[in-house]
Amino acid sequence: MIGRLVDVNADLERVQVRLQGRVVAQHARVWARGLTLTDPAHVATAKLLREQFREPSARQAEDAHEGLGRDLADYDRAFGLTGDGQVA
Repeated sequence: MIGRLVDVNADLERVQVRLQGRVVAQHARVWARGLTLTDPAHVATAKLLREQFREPSARQAEDAHEGLGRDLADYDRAFGLTGDGQVA
């Protein structure tokens, strides 16, 4: 849920995090002051997502450019050139 707006609900015993009404995280409430709780699995997932964001895969790059190629003969026809490069 990194980068998304979530709703956090805390009572005396539990903390729940919801995204669009669905519980995406919950844990027992900790009353220590100035303490930050971090789930190691969340840290690992966040690291993976950051790496994927910074370095798109070759397939993603290929998909992004799909359909951008054009046959150069299309340009020859548009400019009235014959197959040997002469103007028709």
